[in-house]
Amino acid sequence: MKVLLVRHPQLQIAPGICYGRRLDIPLTPEGLETAIRLSADPIFADAAHIWSSPARRCREVSDRVAATNAAPLTVDPRLHELDFGEWEGRSWDEIGKEALDAWAAAPETYRPPGGESATELLDRVRSFHAQIVGRGEDCAVVSHGGPLRILGAMLRGQPIDFASSTQHAMGTVVAVETAKVPA
Repeated sequence: MKVLLVRHPQLQIAPGICYGRRLDIPLTPEGLETAIRLSADPIFADAAHIWSSPARRCREVSDRVAATNAAPLTVDPRLHELDFGEWEGRSWDEIGKEALDAWAAAPETYRPPGGESATELLDRVRSFHAQIVGRGEDCAVVSHGGPLRILGAMLRGQPIDFASSTQHAMGTVVAVETAKVPA
C-alpha cells in the first residue's frame, strides 16, 4: 500500500505566529500555484482515495487533486492540526519562554490553554491510521505538519517523537510504502 503524505503549501501569515486548528488561514498566491501544480502531478494517478483535513489550506489542495484524478475525497477532522488554544494568532515570543519550555518538557501531556495535548492529537491520528491501513488501498492524505509527522512514523513502524522538529516542507509530497493488510 502506498500512502502519499501531502503537506499544505505556504500560508498568508507572518513568520513567528502560532497557528493550528483554530486559524483557517488561506494560501499565499505562491501556495495556490503549488496546489494547482500538485493537482496535476502524475504521482496521484494511483491514489484510490484522497483524505483531507477540513482546514481551508488543505482543502485548496485536496479538492483539486481529487477532481483532477477523479478520486473520491473524504474530509476527516482527525487530520486537523494540533489545537493550540489561546496561543493561536500570537507570536511565539508573546507566548513566552516559560510556557514553551513547559510544553517542550512534556509535549505528550502539556496542553496550551484551551487547546489539546500531543497525546490527543496522537489518538486522532492513530484512529485514522487504523482506518486507512484496514482499507489497504493506495491513497493520498492532505494535512498539516503535526498529523503527517505522526502518521508517517506509524506507517513506517517507527517510534513517535513528539519533540522532533523534523517535518515535511510545505507544499511537498512524501510517498510511504507499507505492507498491505491481508483481505
